[in-house]
Amino acid sequence: MKNLHDKVWYACYGSNILEERFLCYVRGGQPNGAKRTYDGCGDKTLPDANEDFHISSELYFAKESENWENGGVAFIRTSFEPGVSTIGRIYLVTKGQLTDIARQETNTKQGLTIDFDRAIEDGSYIFKRPSSYGNIVYLGPQNGYPIFTLTNENDLQQLTKPSKNYIETISRGIREAHNLDDKTILEYLRSKGGINGNYDDKELLEIITSDKIV
Repeated sequence: MKNLHDKVWYACYGSNILEERFLCYVRGGQPNGAKRTYDGCGDKTLPDANEDFHISSELYFAKESENWENGGVAFIRTSFEPGVSTIGRIYLVTKGQLTDIARQETNTKQGLTIDFDRAIEDGSYIFKRPSSYGNIVYLGPQNGYPIFTLTNENDLQQLTKPSKNYIETISRGIREAHNLDDKTILEYLRSKGGINGNYDDKELLEIITSDKIV
């Protein structure tokens, strides 16, 4: 794999919107509320920048994660529509770091190779199968650097209720990156597949505000 030091944007839309959690993938460590300890990237240099971001694809929750009390975790669909918006955040890292992040996301023990040029050319590139996050998707350029995100290759998954800790972590990240109020976060999350029908507005608002209770 060439040019591992080239800069790219990594777009997050789940728990990694929260910076302190994302940095565990870079520096290594155990995030609050998670069972797993990450080994981090080979290059533990912190991202050069991060920005708020929106992805024109639907957010949903599926599969089960032991890291999050066997609840569902976040994915975006591989179809993109101008009227759809998923709240995210982008971090400016190197290709080598993003490869290491993907390795940790897919729980890959051996070395991992991602064809970034192929992902740009085709719009996506499946680098590991089967795997929850084995599909890297190209989202376009920003400030001269390509944007990539990770999701599943299959959109037709059974929806799964996410854990309260997972929702709370995402809510903290949204508030941190986008400076949104609790009501706006509630309006955003309430309709998402996996949340809708599994949490009523009162429960969801209690989760969203739980980190602010002293």
